[in-house]
Amino acid sequence: MARRQARARGGGLWLPWLGLALLPLALPPAAAPPGACPSACYCVATPELVQCRYERLEEPPKELPVTVHNLSITGSNLSILHPAAFAARRPLPDLRLLRLRHDNIQAVEDMALQGLPALRTLDLSHNPLLWVAPGAFAGVPLLRTLQLNQALLAAPLEDQLAAALRNLSLQRLELAGNGLRALPATLLPAGLEELDLRNNSLQRLTAAELRSLEAPGLRGLRLTLGANPLGCDCALRPFLAWLRATAARVPDARSLRCAGPPPLRGTALLRLRPEGLACAADEGGEPGRLETASYVFFGIVLALIGIVFLMVLYLNRRGIKRWLHNLREACRDQMEGYHYRYEQDADPRRTSAIGTPGL
Repeated sequence: MARRQARARGGGLWLPWLGLALLPLALPPAAAPPGACPSACYCVATPELVQCRYERLEEPPKELPVTVHNLSITGSNLSILHPAAFAARRPLPDLRLLRLRHDNIQAVEDMALQGLPALRTLDLSHNPLLWVAPGAFAGVPLLRTLQLNQALLAAPLEDQLAAALRNLSLQRLELAGNGLRALPATLLPAGLEELDLRNNSLQRLTAAELRSLEAPGLRGLRLTLGANPLGCDCALRPFLAWLRATAARVPDARSLRCAGPPPLRGTALLRLRPEGLACAADEGGEPGRLETASYVFFGIVLALIGIVFLMVLYLNRRGIKRWLHNLREACRDQMEGYHYRYEQDADPRRTSAIGTPGL
């Protein structure tokens, strides 16, 4: 009996400890503290820099440190940026740089950046953009740099982007690697200072495009044009003259090279003179056709002149033959006269008679 009572008392001592062990399982998980990193991301040095690399996120992280300054999400599958995508629960007043590369973003809806009032740099490079809402960049009045490198290959979005950038005060716009064949004049808001057009499909800048660069608000715009297939023919003359006059507006002007025609391939543009550029006949342009037509016409005229000359000779063959016969007879008479005088001067009797006095 005493042993049973001791065992009962011993078992009762373990019950409080067992309850404490099971208590965390009964309570809901605690929310992450405001300054902690999301579970799918990590902080670099401090919570002010958050990086989410190749985490296969389907949407932006919900819990982000309020003090974050730089946020980088790379290699995810965000697909669509919905309104307030990064500040759905609370604003991020200190976020200045948002980098979203290789995230398969296809659409940016209205007010997608709402809650990021201090955002200054947005990087949407390497995303297959298909649709950009007119108010996609509303709510970020301090946005100064927009990077869209290799982001406009899936669909032509110039009109949509022009509407979305209308109320922004951008200073730098990057459009490298988008296969552009002309200057995107509609995407150049007044006050833009730098435009990156490297690695596109630009062959030249036309006279109309150059005039758009002289519009008020764009006269200080600097262009970067490296790695474009520039064609060094007569159509390049307006751009080459503009480049030689305003080389300071193209920081990589000294590195620009001709992609064609073959005789000028690899030649530095600044070593060429506008008046020395010839028009290629195979370009299909109007100057080439005019030049080819002029050479053909000149050849036809020479051929007609030759034919007329031969016909004149043929029709006057008898007169020409008579004239040649008379010319030959005259030459023969002249030669016989010279021969007779030579024989008279060479006669010794005539010489002695002339040299003997008194005879």
